[in-house]
Amino acid sequence: MSQKKTKQKKRGKKEEGKINQQFLKDLLQLFDSDPDKSYTHKQLCKHFKIRSRTHKQDLQNILDELVKQDRLERPGRSYHSTKKQEVLVGIVDYVNPSYAYVIVEGLENDIVVSSRNLKRALDGDKVELKTFYNKRRNRIEGEVTRLIERKTTEFIGTLQINRTYAFVVTSGRRMHQDIFVYKDNLGGAENGDKVIVKMTQWKDKDKSPIGKIKKVLGKSGDNNTEIHSIMFEYGLPFEFPEEVEKEALAIPETISEEEISNRRDFRNRTTFTIDPLTAKDFDDAISIRKMKNGHWEIGIHIADVTHYVRPGTELEREAFERATSVYLVDRTVPMLPEKLSNGLCSLNPHVDRLAFAAVFEIDEEGKVHKQWFGRTAIHSDRRFTYEEAQERIESGEGDFAKEIITLNEIAKKMKVKRFKNGAISFESVELRFELDENGKPIGLFPKIRQDAHKLVEEFMLLANKRVAEYVFRKKENNKPVTMVYRTHEPPDPDKVTAFASFAKRFGYDIDTDGNKLASTLNHLASTVEGRPEQNIIESQAIRVMSKAKYSTTPEGHYGLGFAHYSHFTSPIRRYPDMMAHRLLQHYLDKGKSANAEDFDDKCLHSSQREKVAADAERASIKYKQVEFMSEFLGEEMEGVVSGITEWGMYVELKETRCEGMIRLTSIEDDMYIYDDETKEVVGQRYHNRYRIGDEVKVLVKTTNIEKRTIDFELLS
Repeated sequence: MSQKKTKQKKRGKKEEGKINQQFLKDLLQLFDSDPDKSYTHKQLCKHFKIRSRTHKQDLQNILDELVKQDRLERPGRSYHSTKKQEVLVGIVDYVNPSYAYVIVEGLENDIVVSSRNLKRALDGDKVELKTFYNKRRNRIEGEVTRLIERKTTEFIGTLQINRTYAFVVTSGRRMHQDIFVYKDNLGGAENGDKVIVKMTQWKDKDKSPIGKIKKVLGKSGDNNTEIHSIMFEYGLPFEFPEEVEKEALAIPETISEEEISNRRDFRNRTTFTIDPLTAKDFDDAISIRKMKNGHWEIGIHIADVTHYVRPGTELEREAFERATSVYLVDRTVPMLPEKLSNGLCSLNPHVDRLAFAAVFEIDEEGKVHKQWFGRTAIHSDRRFTYEEAQERIESGEGDFAKEIITLNEIAKKMKVKRFKNGAISFESVELRFELDENGKPIGLFPKIRQDAHKLVEEFMLLANKRVAEYVFRKKENNKPVTMVYRTHEPPDPDKVTAFASFAKRFGYDIDTDGNKLASTLNHLASTVEGRPEQNIIESQAIRVMSKAKYSTTPEGHYGLGFAHYSHFTSPIRRYPDMMAHRLLQHYLDKGKSANAEDFDDKCLHSSQREKVAADAERASIKYKQVEFMSEFLGEEMEGVVSGITEWGMYVELKETRCEGMIRLTSIEDDMYIYDDETKEVVGQRYHNRYRIGDEVKVLVKTTNIEKRTIDFELLS
């Protein structure tokens, strides 16, 4: 057989099966992804790599049939879809200067949009868009057709002044263009100042927008300046409105005997708080008393914030707007003014305080025999730090050692039962900074969770769970009454499968069966503890999980293994806990079911504000990590590949847990390309491969406080 005929035969085999059901699906997807676009028969053959005469005729037959079925139109030589291009409306979520996602309500997947197709839309903007098929990337993408509404026109950046002009180099992810500023619009700002700039004009033909300086925050790199930048970037308030502070100051500091007489008096019970060393507000206290039957009466007393913050007040409105306290590295942005958060509501030692309690009769095996919910008056005997409580657990000595040890033993037994019932033990590692008097980080340590932390957590979980169950069991017209729940959906099966493949590379087997997933993940967590890959495995496992949210629908909490769960224990710093307090008291007073619609928007708002708070906290941590690592420029360190993208590899350092990037263009031994299918970086000449979890040695190359980035150079 001639070489030419052999090639034709191979080509025929390669094309065999092209005209089938999958081909029909791909063909329709091509047309429907961009109904405004048309294709000739020749263009379709080229697109689908159809070469044989037989297959070309098959394609023509299919096109004719689709025209008959009115699924395609052929006004001339070209074909296009009869389906009208659906106009979508969504919110821009900027990822980096190259692309963004548009989040469309009701769509399972966000729509990726290249920056050149954003039509000057920025992060948070509301836009109209259409979708199309990107042949080069083999995926559906979007193109913004209209900017509906800007989220903001104000941005943070560093002012750079030249002889004839000035511009603001923006930081953060809302804006990736520098903003031109005429010199008469500088507002007194000087070169190098961190400023808030207002965008006043951005014409289609202009590469950069024009703006004016609105406020000077300070010199770039200064701690207060950078933290204020983060606060502005995430819309965090700098202070309380005057009317809110005025209302707080007007609240009497004394508690009347009449108020105490309307409550269950626990002031004679042994009561204490256990909190971090730096804590200033104390949401929760624990009381403990041995009962005659050998059981323990354990009370979880929560600050009675709703006694002081009443509906319709300025305090209430501000608490709702903030929805949560935000814990930045060097400061707290509180939900309530200091008089309440650190004063009247805080369960400080040696003073009478008003509380809302969940009181349980518990045996030494952790079984609850009775429960009671209601308002209490307490008097905390002692404020413990976690370290002080841990000392008593370990040594058995010190004031209230017996009580703390008893609580710890019961908590451990409750925890064992919780994990047997499906709770998942994976937790992300938190970092603790040691700062000097100027806020500069001089030490960085992972927070170690000891028994004292877990003791408090276990009793808070018990209270939250039992409150949710109590309200859920109350029925009206055979339906549960309205409650604000903390819900957590099971993970997406595809993400679980991908994680199982990832863990397999380290020699760990994951049973992806829904009923066994929790137990297999817990086994994995205990197995990886103390091993080099622990943090990367744990972080990847956490990414598999869904995000918890607030809802009036009692969907359960997958991660905790609870059918019903609420947030009840932190009303000083979380608005949903205030809602839970009010609803619980309403039902204790025999009230009818509240209208769920009155709480749905509040739940959504609280979930959104929680995400903003988490993002701001991460930004402040990242800023301090970058500042800390600036002292290690030029040093070699060991790390683990923690993430891979089209433009580089993220590496987490073993010693400091700081994350930086190795840019693919900076690797000199080969040309590396990201393989989307294998999620690896592959060298094109020598075929070296890097993937998540690989150990690497890097050089700390540069740090950029403005962008909060660390760049590494790959050594090996």
